[in-house]
Amino acid sequence: MAMDFASLLSAPPSGRPTALIIDHQHYAPAVILQGRPVPWTDPVAFAQYTGQAQGLLGPDTTLLDLGAYYDDALIRQEALRASLSSRPRTGYALRTMLAHEPTAVAAVELAELVARTTAAPLVLQIPSPMRWLARTHELSGAGPLTDLTADHAETAAMYVADWLRRLAAAPVSMLLLDERDPHAGLLPQIDDSAWAPVSNVSDHYRWALGHRTGHGVRVAGSGLTGPRIPEAFWHGDGVALPSGDFLLADIPADAAPETVLAQLAKLN
Repeated sequence: MAMDFASLLSAPPSGRPTALIIDHQHYAPAVILQGRPVPWTDPVAFAQYTGQAQGLLGPDTTLLDLGAYYDDALIRQEALRASLSSRPRTGYALRTMLAHEPTAVAAVELAELVARTTAAPLVLQIPSPMRWLARTHELSGAGPLTDLTADHAETAAMYVADWLRRLAAAPVSMLLLDERDPHAGLLPQIDDSAWAPVSNVSDHYRWALGHRTGHGVRVAGSGLTGPRIPEAFWHGDGVALPSGDFLLADIPADAAPETVLAQLAKLN
């Protein structure tokens, strides 16, 4: 059973005074894999790699980015990528990608194995429905991103919600919607109400629902916030730590390992 997110914050597994979520998708490949590709297609090897990163950094959660898993799948699987452009209708590509059975089954297997083999509570990160819609819209060649409007958001959320039900058995403490916009503001601003299909799923499974921006994380319906630690902190610069209910770290790939460990010690 997943640890309730509020319980995690009141008693962080690490014993820190403030719980720490670490996104190591940039740092761990550079330090642990030494530039080798992340083993997304081998669940056992991926779980071992994740365990190494967790042991090295000691976060209070295990953050698994299934958006990155799908990015890798779209690069590897030419047939899947080609299927996205079978029809030009907006949203068809996202629906097709999430409904692809082999990829979805492998994603669930990966999440469940990582959850079983790491001691820390699972934070499952995916792109926000609009971000995922934009990503697949681009790949399908269905039209420019400026074609996307807020009206498409709820339909995208319905597709994502259907896919999330596959993860019912995974012990997820928080579902984290990554709302960072890599498109320089081209995507429309979306009100949280548009994500109702996703929030209904998270409520049903008792997952906390987080929204991630460039500034950190806010947890829906709770007022809890987790500000992002400034990148300069991981290079040893004397920057003040933000205050919040928990902290989010996104350690850069070029941070020196000895400096990272020293800075982590300061958080204790």
